Amino acid sequence: MIFEIRNAHHPEDVKGYDTDRIRREFLVEKLFVPGDICLTYSMYDRFIVGGIMPTPGPLKLEPFDALKAPAFLHRREMGIINIGGDAEITAGGVVFKLGFHEALYLGKDTDPVTFKSVYADLPAKLYFNSAPAHHAFPSKKVTLQEAEIAVLGSLETSNHRTINKLLINSVVETCGLQMGLTTLKPGSVWNTMPPHTHGRRMEAYFYFEVPEKQAICHFMGEPQETRHIWIKNEQAVISPAWSIHSAAGTANYSFVWGMTGENLDYGDMDVCQPDELK
Repeated sequence: MIFEIRNAHHPEDVKGYDTDRIRREFLVEKLFVPGDICLTYSMYDRFIVGGIMPTPGPLKLEPFDALKAPAFLHRREMGIINIGGDAEITAGGVVFKLGFHEALYLGKDTDPVTFKSVYADLPAKLYFNSAPAHHAFPSKKVTLQEAEIAVLGSLETSNHRTINKLLINSVVETCGLQMGLTTLKPGSVWNTMPPHTHGRRMEAYFYFEVPEKQAICHFMGEPQETRHIWIKNEQAVISPAWSIHSAAGTANYSFVWGMTGENLDYGDMDVCQPDELK
């Protein structure tokens, strides 16, 4: 397991960060290493951002020292979305087959958990988020056909996109964790536009399916004091509750959003109109 810990930041302090400091504090550059579980433990709501690439053999989910727990999910829940080859996940004695763009929710106290790629030449890439949990809800697999789907934006405003709400409370019971997958239509590059904040929840964005030689410009910061981070394919960014989260790409792309906090109201957003941003 490869892990690091990120501290929380006051928005007044972030105003003085240069490019290197912003990237060091908020960007997660490496998520998929063959044969390893990579994770970043954020002090924002104790949220974990990680990637699992089980190859050549299976990988077992183990606790790391900072958790001070007998098992990874002893006091946590976990959401997984597969962006690679087929996976076989064994959790609490139950085997789940997870295909491309399918999701799996694992509840508190699910143990043991192992991850395996079905095909050695096409390994699974399992992006995951984890948050503290107070109740043990049942584990559940969710396909795109079972997701709550919303189509927003338009080609005229370059933000025509499909939002697949995979792990939200209208689809699966969770304590606080919510995750979904958004895909931009060809010709559209803006996501989460108009942008918003939600002081009741923090969020993380994971960008993937970014074409070769293309990039994403992720916007963060307070609405009147924005900053940006240039992101490559299969990288993530941590978004504090006080920060907007929006991005534009040099081509269309997909991303996974994950969040946790004190409510499960997906529509709990404080919208910032584009002409109000600075």
